[in-house]
Amino acid sequence: MCELLALSANTPTDMTFSFRGLARRGGATGEHGDGWGLATFDPAGQGVRIYREETPAAFSKVAAEVADLALKAHCSIAHIRKATQGVIALENCHPFHRQWQGQEWVFAHNGDIKGVLDPVGLFQPYGSTDSEAAFCWILNGLDRERIDHLNTTALFDSLLARSNQLATMGIFNCLISNGSWLFAYASTKLHRLTRRAPFTTATLADEDLTVDFSQVTTDRDVVTIISTEPLTTNESWLPMVPGEALLLQVGELLAHHTP
Repeated sequence: MCELLALSANTPTDMTFSFRGLARRGGATGEHGDGWGLATFDPAGQGVRIYREETPAAFSKVAAEVADLALKAHCSIAHIRKATQGVIALENCHPFHRQWQGQEWVFAHNGDIKGVLDPVGLFQPYGSTDSEAAFCWILNGLDRERIDHLNTTALFDSLLARSNQLATMGIFNCLISNGSWLFAYASTKLHRLTRRAPFTTATLADEDLTVDFSQVTTDRDVVTIISTEPLTTNESWLPMVPGEALLLQVGELLAHHTP
């Protein structure tokens, strides 16, 4: 299946280091070579930049160039694909994107959903993946419930309930963001890591690269990384348990459910 990566930070932060590690798993150190994508929200609220390609990230010139851009954001989501449903094509590459309530919404999924999701509503999939269908199903449900995106308690409860329902239909590990907050749900496998002062060095598991974060941060910085598998070898990643969900804002937990 696929692998997920996300960032939530209290100051505009790039995901270059983590994305380089993830990209290596897209066809080099891992089998996830059926496409990749990166979505990063403008820190000034001016929309979202999305880069996607249906080629292996490990050997993609575009992916390497995107990593070099060092795109800074409060929220970013990345994905490498191992196709289980839907052909290898650009329209089937994550993250998926829709506009709702005047905001940009981005979604990425790792898993395999069995069964037919009700397509009734404003949002319809363009591609043929279960992942995009699940994203549309979630947004259509939020729209029917008239959930206010500013009511984070109601939003978290609704996203959790819908994620729990999708998890009964197969494997559903997901990331959703509107650029302000980041929702993460673990059906089978996700890990999280928060970096804050005092910052130390980190070494990628999939590439010979080490960064001393104390040299590129301030004492006030807080950055939380969500990843399918730990990306570094010398940091203490926390595994999420099945059914666990997080709502992160500025790198900190805004809401947390553990079954």
